[in-house]
Amino acid sequence: MNATPVRLQLTATSRGARGKPPRHFVDLTPDERVEAVTALGEKPFRAKQLATHYFTHLTADAEAMTDLPKASRDVLVADLFPELLTTSRTLTADHGTTVKTLYHLFDGAKVESVLMRYANRTTLCVSSQAGCGLACSFCATGKMGLLRNLSTAEIVEQVRQAARALSAGEVPGGATRLSNVVFMGMGEPLANYKSVMATVRRLVAPAPDGLGLSARNVTVSTVGLVPAMDKLAGEGIPVTLALSLHAPDDELRSELVPVNTRWSVDEALDSARRYFDATGRRVSIEYALIRDVNDHAWRADLLGEKLLARGGAGWVHCNPIPLNPTPGSRWTASDPQVEREFVARLRAHGIPTTIRDTRGSDIDGACGQLAAEEDE
Repeated sequence: MNATPVRLQLTATSRGARGKPPRHFVDLTPDERVEAVTALGEKPFRAKQLATHYFTHLTADAEAMTDLPKASRDVLVADLFPELLTTSRTLTADHGTTVKTLYHLFDGAKVESVLMRYANRTTLCVSSQAGCGLACSFCATGKMGLLRNLSTAEIVEQVRQAARALSAGEVPGGATRLSNVVFMGMGEPLANYKSVMATVRRLVAPAPDGLGLSARNVTVSTVGLVPAMDKLAGEGIPVTLALSLHAPDDELRSELVPVNTRWSVDEALDSARRYFDATGRRVSIEYALIRDVNDHAWRADLLGEKLLARGGAGWVHCNPIPLNPTPGSRWTASDPQVEREFVARLRAHGIPTTIRDTRGSDIDGACGQLAAEEDE
């Protein structure tokens, strides 16, 4: 057990040259977009044309905006669509249907996203921070510390670029649409609350003001920032909440997820239940199974009991996932037999339980690994 208190970074601070990204069209509300284009001497309706190109045609390329005069589109794109993400490295797995991309941001910070194509859906895992300040002991990103929060546009750009690749048929299986977005990449989404919620609004807004995704197909994860969880419950947007629990007892969880020393297991679970009561959306409990650390049968029983104690099994779904180990970690995934027993114990309590897919494990699948490699 680690007795030394772990320093948590719940707010972002700039390091060195890192700072605020340049203003981007996506950072603006529809009314602000009109103000921005008129300030450049253009007619107000140009804002809707730009939104249609970006959110519907998935392009920020001036040459593709042929319904605008060339002089106008050059000025508008130069001012409102600065390049925020530069692809540094792309790795594929699962016969090309899993694509992991490492991006460099304007200030040299690095973030990753993972696009996963399944038979019946396409899912993008996005990053919301460069690094992370919550220091979860088994997480590659947590070892980096927090560099800074991402802007709304930096997050949405990850989504647009993935959606464009799918639309263009660049992922095996033919052209298709992006259906799901999960905030499970680098960073703690609820520690970047303002930008994450603005991103969610861009994702679910109907075209041409947004990408038109269903809120039910957007998942926001958290390690248990209780005040922010309660705030999210009051937003009136029925996204799925995923609570990364990883242990049902405070002693172990405080070692694995240091924020537990501020908000305990019971406090996090109570907040998760309040989220269900407010939204009607079933909460996901994420649980990385770590060999001989948190995969004991009695912990499965304790987890099942705690979930049932908060009002039956209908409000929650449990997603165990074998740990994707990071280089140098002393921990690894649970033995398959132990994993099966853990799942069986939860199901015996009546908890709906599904082992989460381990896509991309052969391409440094744990978020933060590619960025960490570049810094070595």
